[in-house]
Amino acid sequence: MSSIEQTLSIIKPDAVERNLSEEIKEIFKKNNFKIIKEKKIKIEKNEAEKFYQVHQSKPFYNDLCSYLSSGPIVVMVLERENAVSENRKIMGATDPKNAEEGTLRKKYGISIDKNSVHGSDSSENAKIEINFFFKD
Repeated sequence: MSSIEQTLSIIKPDAVERNLSEEIKEIFKKNNFKIIKEKKIKIEKNEAEKFYQVHQSKPFYNDLCSYLSSGPIVVMVLERENAVSENRKIMGATDPKNAEEGTLRKKYGISIDKNSVHGSDSSENAKIEINFFFKD
């Protein structure tokens, strides 16, 4: 059974810098996502550290946090049926080299670090991540 869900999507600094935000949003819309909320923000490294807390023990954690806080990002709440899994399909593999043709990361990603987009990996994390950026 499928149900309407929400997921968090971030257009990362490398994509914002290259003026790809509108293009990426259009791809979401073409794939039946509604953009419920969105804002362009710049976060501090300590905020990025809180956001990526789940990856704290991983070797790439520090670089990831520095990168996310290196420039403006666009954070969005996307909504549709099976939003989390559908967004993951559209994003493609973390490493753009391994991402399928036509996915956002294949098209726009520069490297495993600068892979242009972030999306929640589960509906539980989606709730936490949405709340992180869009506290009511």
